[in-house]
Amino acid sequence: MESIPNFKGFWMINDGGNDAEVYEVNTEGKIFRTLYIDGKNRDWEDLTKDAKGNLYIGDFGNNSNDRKNLKVYKLDAKDMAEKKSIDPEKIKFSFPNQKKFPPKKKERHFDVESFFYHNGHLYLFTKSRTKKDFGRTDLYKIPAKEGEYEAEFLGTFHTCSDEHCWVTSAAISPDGKKVVLLSHNAVWQFTDFKGDDFLNGTVKKYDLGHTSQKESICFTDNSTVYISDEESGNSGRNLYQFTLD
Repeated sequence: MESIPNFKGFWMINDGGNDAEVYEVNTEGKIFRTLYIDGKNRDWEDLTKDAKGNLYIGDFGNNSNDRKNLKVYKLDAKDMAEKKSIDPEKIKFSFPNQKKFPPKKKERHFDVESFFYHNGHLYLFTKSRTKKDFGRTDLYKIPAKEGEYEAEFLGTFHTCSDEHCWVTSAAISPDGKKVVLLSHNAVWQFTDFKGDDFLNGTVKKYDLGHTSQKESICFTDNSTVYISDEESGNSGRNLYQFTLD
């Protein structure tokens, strides 16, 4: 989910295996527009934007840690405003420290569900598939332009050890001073960091008091975030507003 000025609401996507489409949706869930993307939804996970209003789609879901075709689609802001079908730029990447596909179960730290744009780069947060270490997330960065790259490792953060602590989305505030990570039941906020050393900033955890398959978070201003969860049985498919300190 992402909010872009000059559009009516939020941009949203479906999970992997669905059509390669992006939807402009209001806070009541009404779809205003559908954009058709010339690409495949192998396992789309997250959205982010840059200062020009270009939209980035993260096709990097990697549950089994065996993918060799991780990529990000970049949608031009002008094309989004004028066209129904978009041929996006492709930003391909790999992890230099992954040698086997898949690696041993205790080394499966190469699933990705979260990223954001900042100062010409995309910052990727991994999701651990290793038991007793589900709350581990590794931070990498790649250039936000078409090409093929090895991701640069920046650091590691641990939320907790169970599946509810999986990092499922990330966002940075418009002023670049706050970074948030989302799990099924909490938000971690990072402030007072230097440069892009986000994970070594001051950390504050917000317990949301509700556990669901929360999959997306984005800022609408420097203190307000919106969170969405995925439909699961008779629950989910909701949009939540949350104010940070």
